[in-house]
Amino acid sequence: MKINGAELVVEAFGPEDGPAMIVHHGAPGLGSRSEPKRSFGPFSDRMRVIVFDARGSGESSDDEPFTHEQWVADVDAIREHFDYEKIVMAGGSYGGFVALEYAIAHPDRVSALVLRDTAADTAHDHLAVERARNTDRSVIPEWVIDRIGTGRFESNEQLREYWRAILPLYDHQHDPARDEARLAATRFHYRTHNAAFGQNMPRYDLKPKLPSITCPTLVTVGRHDWRTPVAASQVIADLIPNGELMVFEKSGHSPQLEEPELFQQVVRDFLGRAGVLR
Repeated sequence: MKINGAELVVEAFGPEDGPAMIVHHGAPGLGSRSEPKRSFGPFSDRMRVIVFDARGSGESSDDEPFTHEQWVADVDAIREHFDYEKIVMAGGSYGGFVALEYAIAHPDRVSALVLRDTAADTAHDHLAVERARNTDRSVIPEWVIDRIGTGRFESNEQLREYWRAILPLYDHQHDPARDEARLAATRFHYRTHNAAFGQNMPRYDLKPKLPSITCPTLVTVGRHDWRTPVAASQVIADLIPNGELMVFEKSGHSPQLEEPELFQQVVRDFLGRAGVLR
């Protein structure tokens, strides 16, 4: 689809007359629609689930700017294209940043908000660096540790080697074969990643705006998340008036993949309480 001057790859599943959910993937320049498609695809039994590669990620075009404002505008253009007055907005990790920004910018468009392993600011980033340096899963090179959350990459090849080095940190139960599969499936866009972490994140702090989010909000997080710890999710749940927190005890950064059945049930129950699924 042509969206705000960029070519975006978009997929939609489920009944067109069902409530709509747009899911934003994480890791700009590394992530893609494949994860939300797998994680939220099961909801297409009753909902219209829309996933896409954000500009500068996956198979979509590399048309700048790679800003939160532009990514929010792209989400709203997708909503408008499918002609939904309201949506469930969902996002994980960096996609959670965009989901939060969307709910703040378009409160009248969001019936419910589903967040996963995300944060409202960068206050906990130093913990990720400490965990990477002290992990016993692998020896992570110092040049990799120095670049966590900085956006200082010189090529797709360098970003690929960085991604290979930190992948062992993500899951609660480490599986090297799964890491290799993820690495092989990733399309790299280092300029997007640099913009996201080098330009956007230094000024990212949504805490003062979170009380303005009035829609029902589910905040989910893995107990063993190395990148966005439980404390970061607790901040969000505490500041959003209708926020609730669910911690997945057997997960790292991806409870939607590590505990999929429980994750799906928790989200369905929440959407029922929110009046989205009846």
